[in-house]
Amino acid sequence: MNKPVTFAICGCGNRGLEAYATFQTQHPEKMKIVAGADSRPGQLALLRERYGVAENMCFSSDEELLNQPKLADVMIISTQDRQHVPEALQALDKGYHILLEKPISPELDQCIALREKAKETGRIVVVCHVLRYTKFYSTLEQLLRRGDIGKIQTIDAMEHVGYWHYAHSFVRGNWRRSDETSPMILAKSCHDMDILRWLAGEKCLRVQSFGGLDYFRAENAPAGAALRCLDGCKARDNCPYDAEKLYITGERCSFKKVGDGWPCNVLASEPTEEKVWDAIRTSPYGRCVFHCDNDVVDHQTVNMEFENNINATFTMTAFTDHNYRTIKITGTLGDIEGDMLKKQIIVHRFGHPEEIIDTTITDPSLAGHGGGDGGLMEQFCDLVANGGTNALTSIDASVESHVMALAAEASRLQGGKTIELAEFEK
Repeated sequence: MNKPVTFAICGCGNRGLEAYATFQTQHPEKMKIVAGADSRPGQLALLRERYGVAENMCFSSDEELLNQPKLADVMIISTQDRQHVPEALQALDKGYHILLEKPISPELDQCIALREKAKETGRIVVVCHVLRYTKFYSTLEQLLRRGDIGKIQTIDAMEHVGYWHYAHSFVRGNWRRSDETSPMILAKSCHDMDILRWLAGEKCLRVQSFGGLDYFRAENAPAGAALRCLDGCKARDNCPYDAEKLYITGERCSFKKVGDGWPCNVLASEPTEEKVWDAIRTSPYGRCVFHCDNDVVDHQTVNMEFENNINATFTMTAFTDHNYRTIKITGTLGDIEGDMLKKQIIVHRFGHPEEIIDTTITDPSLAGHGGGDGGLMEQFCDLVANGGTNALTSIDASVESHVMALAAEASRLQGGKTIELAEFEK
């Protein structure tokens, strides 16, 4: 029997410590975490308590971990967006394989530099485009490759971000500013660019995009709004973005609903109701959503033309009740509708009864992102353990989605100018 693949983690936040490390709990025969780094003592304490990492292998900075001799087979890099490539390049030089949180980088030259470095070193670099590993999207891809609806004509996809998720991550949270992290179309929706490229099965030739930050601006603050929700705000009763509603009492992402899970575990390590109250009194997560320093878009649409005359549209919007994705694909012999919230794919083959496919996940070890988090970890561990090289979300595949997203943002900033991807990548 093979020994488990060993991992070191740069950045023990929600993705590193919760989404990916959790796989060890269900599959200790496949994964063993032996080292990690984070500037927050509470996160390092969780690394020790949950995963048995020795105290002398817990480092207070990424630099300290990366300056050590090689400690594991794989380095998970789940730090902030602009740290990804510098840390990945250093880890490759140390001899690590890389599991890299998306996006690779908001700078196209850095994306390409990492792709070339992976080829030079012969190491595996897998980007965490977890949607490819879900039952929902893998089923869609199989239907299309099988030719169930003939030749693809159009794809219309939508990411319903959810008003509460958007407020948490992109108004108050870490991804609120494109100059500090990435533009929204990359930070949130490079998943979708990757999926559209994968489902189309053809290269994207050109893109055009429109969108902006329309609502979460100071001029839209209701009368009586305070700078912080708990500082005597007179608009709280009718505000769905009130921090107490979102994080303490509400039905979407509150402590009442999720306990010590996401997103309350972003507000505090091992959150309790008292810790969450303290966070919304003092941290950025208690700010009025109309009085933050956010600049990323709250809605955006991208038009795409792929080879083989396939046209696609993608819409990202903050203004939905639930957080999920939908898709409609038309072909010469039928069409397909998919709804991740319903966990359902409906296939219409022209002249035949409709087929309803249930994509519910029954294995609890594959939880997260519709089973994508666990699916990614399972395939990645098997790939490394068996000396494979053919990764589903390799750095080569991922760079294509980043070119699409960055070109879309360039188009949006130029009023919807059509961007030719071949020229853009040059």
